[in-house]
This record gives sequence, C-alpha cells and structure tokens, in this order.
Amino acid sequence: MQDMNPTSLFVDLTGRLGLNYEFLLTGYEAQIWRDGFLTTLYLVAITIPVSLCFGVIFAACLTSGRSWLSTPVRAFVELTRNTPTLVQLMFSFLVLNTVVSNLVGGAVNNPLSPFFWVVAVVGLHVAALHAEAIRGGIEAVPASMIEAARGMGFSQFEILRYVQIPLALRSSLPAIVNGLISLVKSTTVGNAIAVSEITYASIMVWTQRDNVVELMIVLLAFFSLINFLIARLGTWVERKLAVPGYGL
Repeated sequence: MQDMNPTSLFVDLTGRLGLNYEFLLTGYEAQIWRDGFLTTLYLVAITIPVSLCFGVIFAACLTSGRSWLSTPVRAFVELTRNTPTLVQLMFSFLVLNTVVSNLVGGAVNNPLSPFFWVVAVVGLHVAALHAEAIRGGIEAVPASMIEAARGMGFSQFEILRYVQIPLALRSSLPAIVNGLISLVKSTTVGNAIAVSEITYASIMVWTQRDNVVELMIVLLAFFSLINFLIARLGTWVERKLAVPGYGL
C-alpha cells in the first residue's frame, strides 16, 4: 500500500467499504469525469457574474419609471421565473439555435455552442430572480436619502448608481445568495443538450460501471461543497457591507 498513488489508495480504501471507484484508474473514463468536473466549475464561474450583471440591469430597468424600458423587462422576468429552466433551455437550443443556424448558413457556421446556451439560459433565469430582489431593495430605500441626494445635485442616474443600488444590494444580499445557490444546482440542466458537465459525465460512467450509488455520493458532496462555500462567502460579504441601522 505504501507504493500506491493517492488515487489508487482512495480506490482501494473505498473498495473495502463496498464502493466501486475503479473508473478513476482508467484513462478514458477518468478523463471524461475530470472534464465534467472542470466544465461544471467553468459554468459556475461564468454564469454567476452573468446573472449578477443582468440582475442589476433588469432591476434598474424595472425601477426606471420609463415604460419602454420596464414593460419588456417585466414581461421577460415574469416569463423567465414562471417557467422551468429546462423548458427554457430546450426552447433556446432547439428553436433559437436553429434560427441562428439558418441565418448564418447552417449549423457548421453557428458560433453558439451548447455551453453558451446553458450559460445564457441559466444566467438570465437567475438574473430575473436577482432583479426582483434588487428591485425590492431599490424601492425600500428611504425617500429622505433620495431627496438628500437630489439636494446635493445628483442626477437620477447618479442617485441610482451611488445611492439606490448600493443600498439595495446590501438589503437583498441574502436573496441573491439563495439565487446563486440555485444557479449552481441549475447548471445540471446542461446534460439535456449534451454539455459534458459533471452529471452528464457521471451518467456516462455509471452506464458502463453500474456504480450509481458511488457517483451519486460524489455529486451530492460536490454540489454541497460549492454551495457551502457560496453561502459562507455571502455571509462574509454581508458582514463587510453592513450599514448600521439599515438593512443587514
């Protein structure tokens, strides 16, 4: 056992518990699973900032007081948050992606990959949830603060940027963190369009190895760890951004 590498040692020890992780010792299956692991991390790393940026933009549009901005965004938010993420992904990939392919002269010329559609759909879906949380925070900013900013000569955009959004983000942070946790879990819908994230890779392995239990344990631990870290980071940010007497 002293000559074993860490992977072999892990496989041997878990094997004594009746768990089958022998696929980690094979080149092909182990590479599929490692690629799925990294793809999920890439999805999370890219989709989180996409959701946050569009969440702020949508919230600003909803509270702009301009119907030509708020009405289409409100329609998008209602449609997005009231329909399943999987249905949105299938519609985007099977319908919108086909339209794009037809416009550019065929699927071979289409620059939009399945990975892109997962990022776009999941990111915008969670952005709609963020938007509602931030909108509530913006509308909760005391009128006295807004009047004080106007008295200092701030424009409406400056009030939004320097007063309303910073305070709204503080008060809506718990809801935003919940949305980010939901986002991490939602990345698994990518397996429906053959994006090789960790659940897709696990399915590829267990169909050959019949080790569903072993891989489900890993999946549960993997997503639990990521979401635990996001929750702890959210708690830390809450403390750092706390304003005495307001919100958090």
